[in-house]
Amino acid sequence: MAVVAPSPRDPGGRKRKCGPGTRLRRCLLSAAQQPPAPAMDCYTANWNPLGDSAFYRKYELYSMDWDLKEELRDCLVAAAPYGGPIALLRNPWRKEKPASVRPVLEIYSASGMPLASLLWKSGPVVSLGWSAEEELLCVQEDGVVLVYGLHGDFRRHFSMGNEVLQNRVLDARIFHTEFGSGVAILTGAHRFTLSANVGDLKLRRMPEVPGLQSAPSCWTTLCQDRVAHILLAVGPDLYLLDHAACSAVTPPGLAPGVSSFLQMAVSFTYRHLALFTDTGYIWMGTASLKEKLCEFNCNIRAPPKQMVWCSRPRSKERAVVVAWERRLMVVGDAPESIQFVLDEDSYLVPELDGVRIFSRSTHEFLHEVPVASEEIFKIASMAPGALLLEAQKEYEKESQKADEYLREIQELGQLTQAVQQCIEAAGHEHQPDMQKSLLRAASFGKCFLDRFPPDSFVRMCQDLRVLNAVRDYHIGIPLTYSQYKQLTIQVLLDRLVLRRLYPLAIQICEYLRLPEVQGVSRILAHWACYKVQQKDVSDEDVARAINQKLGDTPGVSYSDIAARAYGCGRTELAIKLLEYEPRSGEQVPLLLKMKRSKLALSKAIESGDTDLVFTVLLHLKNELNRGDFFMTLRNQPMALSLYRQFCKHQELETLKDLYNQDDNHQELGSFHIRASYAAEEV
Repeated sequence: MAVVAPSPRDPGGRKRKCGPGTRLRRCLLSAAQQPPAPAMDCYTANWNPLGDSAFYRKYELYSMDWDLKEELRDCLVAAAPYGGPIALLRNPWRKEKPASVRPVLEIYSASGMPLASLLWKSGPVVSLGWSAEEELLCVQEDGVVLVYGLHGDFRRHFSMGNEVLQNRVLDARIFHTEFGSGVAILTGAHRFTLSANVGDLKLRRMPEVPGLQSAPSCWTTLCQDRVAHILLAVGPDLYLLDHAACSAVTPPGLAPGVSSFLQMAVSFTYRHLALFTDTGYIWMGTASLKEKLCEFNCNIRAPPKQMVWCSRPRSKERAVVVAWERRLMVVGDAPESIQFVLDEDSYLVPELDGVRIFSRSTHEFLHEVPVASEEIFKIASMAPGALLLEAQKEYEKESQKADEYLREIQELGQLTQAVQQCIEAAGHEHQPDMQKSLLRAASFGKCFLDRFPPDSFVRMCQDLRVLNAVRDYHIGIPLTYSQYKQLTIQVLLDRLVLRRLYPLAIQICEYLRLPEVQGVSRILAHWACYKVQQKDVSDEDVARAINQKLGDTPGVSYSDIAARAYGCGRTELAIKLLEYEPRSGEQVPLLLKMKRSKLALSKAIESGDTDLVFTVLLHLKNELNRGDFFMTLRNQPMALSLYRQFCKHQELETLKDLYNQDDNHQELGSFHIRASYAAEEV
């Protein structure tokens, strides 16, 4: 749908009054009546109006280079939000597939770069989903959930309970709340079981829906008042399940004649709900089902493959994206819709501020055009940011029009607003060339302001440089500016570490000048823990490489790295790494855990910490028989002396045995004399 250029009158249709800068306005208006400039026309060509107050645009993130062996419709698909990875598993329930052929679980970045591939050897999988920590949750038919890492490494598993095991799993949903990632299960007995946080598994069996004899036509999870709920449709009725009761709910203002609900979608923030009915109507309202926002008749009664919300934060506009086999429709509070033709099987991924759409060949992003970008780039716009951008372009051409545009903005007292608009719009642009153009305009405008705080400009330049780095095809994390701010830089660094992109993470920390403990040191510690898992490299080489890279970096604990090596079964490597640990208090507990008690005793004695020595001595006493324990003490004079002092106050009989063991007759005689003084009989 083409973008219609607005009239050179104001939105209300009234003719503008003359005032300061009238000559400039007439110049711009006469220019607006001419064919628009090719660059601007090209830039707004993919803007699609939805009603009178919102534009939506769809642009390509990546050209997918993955070599898919099957269509997306033949796979179980899961994509993580915030530009996260994509997991594919051939549907194990395909009837035409030979029983001997096992499906393959494949994990890709958002750009189609392969991250992992493994042969699926477990039971039939019903659903896939990603946790907030980017762990892949695979829900099996028997109710067991297998958890895999980003690189296909198995982490753990848990069961959804005996009832789920007995009745099997019909359907499952992975959802996210403020408490973590949850799993909701629909069993063969048409009962629901859920856990709001898989990290702290507490199963809740939801109340039974009266009269439910078959699977609901559609259902979803809601999070209201810090509690997870289930909303399901049975014919023309909707039921809301919480931990205590099942209640029937009715959407206000729903068009009559509905006999069933075919699809439902909840917004990214759980504030809004959309319902697709068998009459072709799409009802949109609050998730509490107390208020109706709008309703749209799409004139299509076939059930859609997917329906997701597409709204940016704090926007007054509400829009839903509906996908059929070869059609994509964006609907909202407007009589018309935006429609796109889908050439291939596509999958929708709801995001905080839009929708990602990927297929075998492309990965795109559909979202509402931000206000700052709309005001600057809308044809014939008189916004201060638009005038400043034009002024900067004319300045580069060495044209006197730059001075006229700049004077116009200054006369209206809008130069500060113009600079802020350009900075904000730069953050929402995906192409670096457009980002640079807007930032150059902002920098140009700042020169004519006496007191413009540079923090916002500098911060935006830094954020965009980080975003452009992680959006690179080989990295494949297509974050938008809004998603980046919601995610925070620390979480982004964690996700780079999960992908083992340590050099990039370190460069970002150094560029942003993050404190070492929060940045470089933490990432180097993660790198070292990954390094000790490389079993094809010798212990000596791994220990030397880690020490050369880490040195005496503050905030890095060699004992933690050694503990990871011991957990991987590399005890000798752990001991070598502990040699670099300067704190004996960190060395000794791990050595005791590794059953290297004699070495732990030597390290404790070297530290000069008597409490640490006593700790090791008590451990040795419980671990060794009495003869071996005494022989160990004879080889460590300091430990022997400390243990004698301990025995004088706590274990006198053990002290006598020590003197006997050493043939120390003088001390033994003194011991008996002191004991005789304590005797009460003659």
